[in-house]
Amino acid sequence: MTVLPFQSPEERAAAQPLVAAHVAGGGLLAYPTETVYGLGCRATAGDVAALSVLKGRRAGKPFLLLVTGRRMAQACGLHFTTAANLLAEAFWPGAVTLILPGGSGLPDTLRGAEGGIAVRWTSHRGMAELIAYLGEPLTSTSANRPGGPTAPGVGAILDNFAPAVADGRLLVLDGGVLGNVPPSTVVDCTGTVPRLV
Repeated sequence: MTVLPFQSPEERAAAQPLVAAHVAGGGLLAYPTETVYGLGCRATAGDVAALSVLKGRRAGKPFLLLVTGRRMAQACGLHFTTAANLLAEAFWPGAVTLILPGGSGLPDTLRGAEGGIAVRWTSHRGMAELIAYLGEPLTSTSANRPGGPTAPGVGAILDNFAPAVADGRLLVLDGGVLGNVPPSTVVDCTGTVPRLV
């Protein structure tokens, strides 16, 4: 089990318990989103550290959280400022990531220099269903090596992360080839005035 089909409703439903077991054991995940393919894991310190190693990410660069709504973000202790409320109402679910204050129970490796944690309510139906099934957010970062091009499909993921796929650390959800969509817009809502990152 290294690549699971993840396009039809039946494929997505069949994948959910397999993914749940994989991430519960500390496994990492590659998956489609509404923008680009992502890499992720549960929001625990150990799992995030393993994801950082896989990605080859420099220390201090945080990952974002994918959620299935404001309630899930608030359950993680994240706070919606007035600006964040307005942006969430206008653009969620969708390709807008909000950096929010709070989240004291989340790993510090998710926290950016401004002190907040980035979160997005994904509009990718399969991923929203999966996160709802898991009952907790997944971390997210683009499925590429630092500085490399984003992955349009699973072929690039299998090339870039072949050892992790082969040894079972990385489970890949095949959502097909994604369109040429830019990564999400990121807005820092930790201060009084929102700031485009």
